[in-house]
Amino acid sequence: MKRSYGEGSIDARGQNCWRLRYRINRQRFSKTFHGTRTEAGKELRRLLRSGDTGEHVAPDKLTLAQWMDTWLALLERKPDAAMQKRARRRGLVNPRTAQRYAELLRLYVVPRLGARPLQQLAPTEVDQLYIALEEVISARTVHHVHTVLKACLDAAVRKGRLSSNPVAKAEAPSPGEAYVGMTLDEEQLAALVRGFRSSSLYLIVATASFTGARRNEILALRWSDLDVTAKTLRIERAIEETKAYGRILKEPKTARGRRMIQIDDDLLRLLLDERDRYKRIVAGVPDGTDIDLSLIKLPSDALMFPAPAMAGERFDLARLRDVNAVTRGFKRKARKLDFPKLRLHDLRGSHETILLERGVPVHVVAARCGHDPAVLLRSYAKRTRKADTSAAGVIGALSKGILS
Repeated sequence: MKRSYGEGSIDARGQNCWRLRYRINRQRFSKTFHGTRTEAGKELRRLLRSGDTGEHVAPDKLTLAQWMDTWLALLERKPDAAMQKRARRRGLVNPRTAQRYAELLRLYVVPRLGARPLQQLAPTEVDQLYIALEEVISARTVHHVHTVLKACLDAAVRKGRLSSNPVAKAEAPSPGEAYVGMTLDEEQLAALVRGFRSSSLYLIVATASFTGARRNEILALRWSDLDVTAKTLRIERAIEETKAYGRILKEPKTARGRRMIQIDDDLLRLLLDERDRYKRIVAGVPDGTDIDLSLIKLPSDALMFPAPAMAGERFDLARLRDVNAVTRGFKRKARKLDFPKLRLHDLRGSHETILLERGVPVHVVAARCGHDPAVLLRSYAKRTRKADTSAAGVIGALSKGILS
């Protein structure tokens, strides 16, 4: 169908398929559109209007998969300490996060929509993707796919490759109810820690239980992070493991993650005993030999919980531990102690919940554990059986004499 000069034209190319021709600043463009004749007319008017407002995006054949690769390459922050602050200002993410984004897109989006031209992707196709994924993966993972895909196409809009984001017009999937894990009360936590005394993971479990630090933060602790006089542990790094870079150390994601944790005398004593053991190893002095250990200095990069030496290898105090091996070892021992569903990360939630139940202010617990207070309350202020009984006792005292 011919239109007046400057209004473009619409030519039928098949059933519900149209070729739109138009000019923007004397430059000619052609675009294939799928839909009804009325919808094609609306699309042509939108294209012409975008030229008037300066928002026009030139048609191209870039596929969704090709744009994803471009976005992922722009997104990743390299693990170079000198570039960390500049990269953070640019909104880049650490390698582990970039790896997870790539996994979500390449596993769940590319097989179904990757070959689609980026500019032809419709909101209904995104809806169909979510419906198909809900049949094979959890609602929370589908929600993660939605979040990453939306961020990916938001970037395409900012870079001028899309005029609008079709994901923003799709129906966002519900994340469902997140599994928040188990919460141990004080007696259960004490029993668990005692049960690990014969395990090589004893100090790691004790540190997790009585500091609330994350697994990867604990395994990145150095002896230089321990202030014996102030009785504090300094958290300023964590282990990160990726396919691209292997096992490395990274800075905390947020300013809240960099913090000082006050520790009790018993945990301090255990850590000092472990430090003395390492000093003897460094000096080559067997246990029981009388020696002034204060004269022995550990290397500045010596870890509190380094990887165990393999057969025939020299023990390296700076060698990072396999975080997944620690998790597997914890689960095996926890099952034997009659905690079959307990995760190592649940010690963090238990620590926070116990402090809250003891009346420690929310902002103090949040600062100790590197949390946003709102996230802490939403995720971890869960009731244990003891807390529920206590709450019932308080209500009983209030209602006494009123309901009788």
